[in-house]
Amino acid sequence: MRVLRVIYFAALATAVLSGCKPDAALKHSEVIDKTASPTTAPMVENPGAIIGVVSFKGKPPTRVPIDMSMDPACLVTAGENLSEQYIVNNSKLANVFVYVKSGVPASSAPAGTRPIVLDQQGCRYAPHVIAVQQGGSVEFRNSDPTMHNIHTVSIAGNPAVDVSEGPGGSAQTRQFTTSELMMPVRCNNHPWMEAFVNVAPNPYFAVTRDDGTFSIPGLPPGTYTIAAVHEKLGERDMQITVAAKSQSRADFTFAMK
Repeated sequence: MRVLRVIYFAALATAVLSGCKPDAALKHSEVIDKTASPTTAPMVENPGAIIGVVSFKGKPPTRVPIDMSMDPACLVTAGENLSEQYIVNNSKLANVFVYVKSGVPASSAPAGTRPIVLDQQGCRYAPHVIAVQQGGSVEFRNSDPTMHNIHTVSIAGNPAVDVSEGPGGSAQTRQFTTSELMMPVRCNNHPWMEAFVNVAPNPYFAVTRDDGTFSIPGLPPGTYTIAAVHEKLGERDMQITVAAKSQSRADFTFAMK
């Protein structure tokens, strides 16, 4: 039995490597900037910007290794896979959705706005947290040599997504029309896989980078409520005034509840 297992995994690895064509590799190696708004904000005279960093106070939970043995393809291609609920580097918190909550009118993404990409790589979603303006779209990709399922769970009324994608198959694009925070995306085939889609009510938003930083450019001068939202730690709000041709600072701190 041990010999058969070794032969099986060797054959699977060979199939995975031989199935990766150079053009496919280039297609799926695109850099995804999760921090940038995927929409085109309206032109503003003398715009300002909000910049900041989101910090984590205290010792974060230890990231837990994920058992992926139910799918041999995941074992061959993924390497180590760790839980992603708390990504903290030097006390800075990644994957926080930051957006202008009030102070600008709600609006939808202009026609022709490029979708933001949510890929499936190494039997995990990448990025873990994304954001799109309401009326915009998400392009769901599968870069893995195994079957995946994309299943969203909306409580705000966005149309449900429940589609399967074959190994390296064609991307599926879906539109999200209603603003919503931290909408879960799961894979019915691999229960550990989870990501979050944020649907913003306006074009002023970002997701924090691995170093906890974010920037929201192009804002008209004015006073706004800005919110930072984490999948487990909830929401923090603050009021901020943005002056013309300047950057206003908005720093947030989260801690375990």
